[in-house]
Amino acid sequence: METRSMKVNIAGVELKNPVMTCSGTFGSGMEYSEFVDLNVLGAVVTKGVANVPWEGNPTPRITEVYGGILNAIGLQNPGIDVFCERDIPFLKKYDTKIVVNVCGRSVEDYCEVAERLGDEPVDLLEINISCPNVKHGGIAFGQDPKAAAQITGAIKRYAKQPVIVKLSPNVTDIAQMAQAVEAAGADAVSLINTITGMKIDIHKRQFALANKTGGMSGPAVKPVAVRMVYQAANAVKIPVIGMGGIATAEDALEFILAGATAVAVGTANFYRPDATAKIVQGIQDYMEKYHISDITELIGAVR
Repeated sequence: METRSMKVNIAGVELKNPVMTCSGTFGSGMEYSEFVDLNVLGAVVTKGVANVPWEGNPTPRITEVYGGILNAIGLQNPGIDVFCERDIPFLKKYDTKIVVNVCGRSVEDYCEVAERLGDEPVDLLEINISCPNVKHGGIAFGQDPKAAAQITGAIKRYAKQPVIVKLSPNVTDIAQMAQAVEAAGADAVSLINTITGMKIDIHKRQFALANKTGGMSGPAVKPVAVRMVYQAANAVKIPVIGMGGIATAEDALEFILAGATAVAVGTANFYRPDATAKIVQGIQDYMEKYHISDITELIGAVR
């Protein structure tokens, strides 16, 4: 029987397959380990981790919308100390790569977390530049190419692991953003983060979320995500990790054909906790059906 390789390489880190989890939708895998064997995943991407604990936004902070969900969790997390003590030892029990999502309110916050993780047994850092920069009036680092490049360059001076920069779709030109962080030293980019949205309860005549706006994710954002991944992949030489509305193997393959080296599954985890494992199997089945011996043959195959 013909052997088929699903291995992909992100900045020198080899993943057994291209399927990862989206930050914030999988915790650190503890809750999900009852439903899905973490050993089958290419990587687990953790919830955002900051230098100190964050309480997150007031409730209600999640609501369903047509084709997805809106969330304004506010990156609630227990901070880097608890994460290193509790979550990393848990994940090390599994044969999967560990990607730590890093968040902060200033460049110094991010650098502090990257430095702390330098001696920890984690494989990659994913930098969430959709966080509001408190020193510059709250605009997200990821909405200005100069700010994105600055924070990327600063983190690269502290990080020992390769750095993935997670790009926001709430920009005019995604290719420009990808090029800016690549020039500043990013080892890979991941996209898209959530699209800013709003929902109003017409009966209560008030916002559905206490925060008024939230990040939209789920199937409805997929066409936008595929387009942006295609644009980014054709603008940079570093690997691109695609995400945004992936619920099936067909969805994942669309991103790979558009140029993604790996994919991440988010919202689907909420209503189908074993979605990631099913997607791994579905990609294998596709490779069998079309006699693809190496998944790298599919990356960016649509031009």
